[in-house]
Amino acid sequence: MIPTYHQLVYAVTRQVPKGRVTTYGAIADFLGLGASRMVGWALNNRVDDVPAHRVVNRKGELSGRHKFATPTLMAELLEYEGVKIENDQVVEFERLFWSPAAELGDDWEFPG
Repeated sequence: MIPTYHQLVYAVTRQVPKGRVTTYGAIADFLGLGASRMVGWALNNRVDDVPAHRVVNRKGELSGRHKFATPTLMAELLEYEGVKIENDQVVEFERLFWSPAAELGDDWEFPG
């Protein structure tokens, strides 16, 4: 079975550890399959076990917050994991950034 783009995005997003964040662009670059906007679109249609709250824009802003059940849920989920949020932005974004390329590497395979 060849995984769909959504399945690939979900698989990478599931790897983001609690208390860390990544970006739409980092996932798109890692997969080599399109732009960050496509990752956002895939996460808008996510399934329940995908921690989409851990994916932010390149500035660390919670740009996807309006796609959650409430506009504050994304921040609440991150704060529950220990990520500090101020003005809808991740505090210490650079320190908390998780890079799929660095962490998963070239040998990563779709777990399907």
